[in-house]
Amino acid sequence: MNIDRWTRRITLLFAALTVLLSGCTTYVTTQVTAFSAWNGSDATRTYAFTRPKDQQNNLELSAYERIVANELAVHSFREVAHDDARYLVELAYGIRSDIVTVAEPVYYNPWPGPYWGRPFDPWGPWGPFPATYVNQSYPVFTHLLGIRITERASGKEVYNVTARNFGGESSLVRTMPYLARSALTDFPLGNGAVHTVKIPLDSHGAAANEVSLPAVASGTAPGTASGTASGTASGAKVGQ
Repeated sequence: MNIDRWTRRITLLFAALTVLLSGCTTYVTTQVTAFSAWNGSDATRTYAFTRPKDQQNNLELSAYERIVANELAVHSFREVAHDDARYLVELAYGIRSDIVTVAEPVYYNPWPGPYWGRPFDPWGPWGPFPATYVNQSYPVFTHLLGIRITERASGKEVYNVTARNFGGESSLVRTMPYLARSALTDFPLGNGAVHTVKIPLDSHGAAANEVSLPAVASGTAPGTASGTASGTASGAKVGQ
């Protein structure tokens, strides 16, 4: 078995554990990878979104562009008309589902009745009998956002960042604010940078300062759209 297959299995196992522990999770954890040739200044951070012709009327993509636009504004980017922009910003996104099977212990107590506990029963509530294991399957979802920034005049790519997280959330719409904020945390990252961003949840399970989404229809099936991503984003924690 090759290393990539082992890596995928380990990743899915950790994702499954995340699903199992989701009731007490207080952060959304996202892995971010960036490639950069950035040398821009705040005075020149004008941009416009770009997308291929077959995505011009994509409402889902429009919603995600608004989320990314809010995060870009944190880093002094200003959206302008296409022909006035120094940079073009293109998005790619998707969601993939997997099923992860985890062996969970099941205990059998042959002695019904009240359990008095130690020191009266040295074996504990299940007696001296070992646990048996039952396989339980759980859905795990991988959410992805890519942000690509190019210079409009030259077409040169100057920044390309990918944000990816895993969990039991089946909606890409609900995870997009976390992906966008994570992708642009500490912009601009160095070339080849890989780090982990943790965004806290509020008491209602939403990201702190989470942006509002337009009312658009979005399923959980995989979707992608081509179109063209200083300081730390609010509420985000970064780990190398």
